Amino acid sequence: MSTGTATLCKAERQHRRGIIGRLFEGGSKSISAFPLRVVYMSVKPGEVDAPLSMLVSVPKRHFKRAVKRNRVKRQLREAYRQHKHILSDVLAGKERGLVLAFIWLDKELHTTEELTGKMKRLLGRIAEQI
Repeated sequence: MSTGTATLCKAERQHRRGIIGRLFEGGSKSISAFPLRVVYMSVKPGEVDAPLSMLVSVPKRHFKRAVKRNRVKRQLREAYRQHKHILSDVLAGKERGLVLAFIWLDKELHTTEELTGKMKRLLGRIAEQI
């Protein structure tokens, strides 16, 4: 694990429409571990504010109530924050950045422990492919 603190600052949250558009248009890769799907794309360091940036999407068609959507997003952001060192350690020696989009696939809520395990598995698989 890296020596820095495990935080998730604003620069690490992807919000640029151009980057998000490129992420979903093509040229990106995707991995699933139900109930999550992650779409990721390698970018040049100057294109994004941080070497690792992410976004979370929980469709309204799965959860009509914002309370449930927000709960899932909060769980995913926390799981990512705790285990992002898996990717940051791999990217440390490379001249590339990585943009990740986590998409929720299920209509049911899951426990935080289960989502943390899925997140860890997904990040490990991405680290192997980089």
